[in-house]
Amino acid sequence: MGVEIERKFLVTSDAWRKQATGSVALEQGYLARSSGVSVRVRIHDGSSAFLTLKSGGQALTRAEYEYAIPVADARELMALCQPNVIVKRRHLVPAGDLTWEVDVFEGRHKGLVLAEIELDAANRKIELPDWIGDEVTGDERYYNAVLAYR
Repeated sequence: MGVEIERKFLVTSDAWRKQATGSVALEQGYLARSSGVSVRVRIHDGSSAFLTLKSGGQALTRAEYEYAIPVADARELMALCQPNVIVKRRHLVPAGDLTWEVDVFEGRHKGLVLAEIELDAANRKIELPDWIGDEVTGDERYYNAVLAYR
């Protein structure tokens, strides 16, 4: 089983930008969302695409299965998701042996900036950079699947 262990935080400043090593444009839509399960299609920089199934599970640990699909198929599936599509740019910010993913939202969520960090264990201790604000792990208002419909 694929498992995602992830913590999510609000971002309080642009200080992370000087440490970012790269970014990718993401467009994602939700084909289904119910009973704690979502089915997402995501296009990366217009050149690769993935279909992802996630369980609601616990706030910190969730089942996740992701499969590469042809970009042409992803575009057709994305059309089915309209208008519930999220557009954002994900920036990679290394921190020791981990990497923060800082999502800068565009479109109707412009101004929202969230940082996520994937962990190898739910109880792993992490050092929070000074640009990290309140933790929103488990706060459904910040789930991408919820934002897509808001």
